[in-house]
Amino acid sequence: MKLTDQLAFADPETAARKLVEIAAATPAVQDGRIYIERINAQFVSLLKGSRGHPEFGDGLRYAIERGWLWMHESGTYLKLMPPGQDLLSS
Repeated sequence: MKLTDQLAFADPETAARKLVEIAAATPAVQDGRIYIERINAQFVSLLKGSRGHPEFGDGLRYAIERGWLWMHESGTYLKLMPPGQDLLSS
């Protein structure tokens, strides 16, 4: 079962959409900031395994390249896409 869960997010777009979904459900702190470790922890728990899964990094890069998420240069927090864009529906 663990392998099946990992394969579900092997596609970077699928992983990115899940990351955006997690970010949207995660309470933001000051100025809309969402700490990356909060998203990482939830995503890794979906894979039911240890850290270091390439699916998280691949999905994160995909979401940032598409403008769905923005990451601070320090890498400590993210912000969601601009309001009014519904990227969770496909």
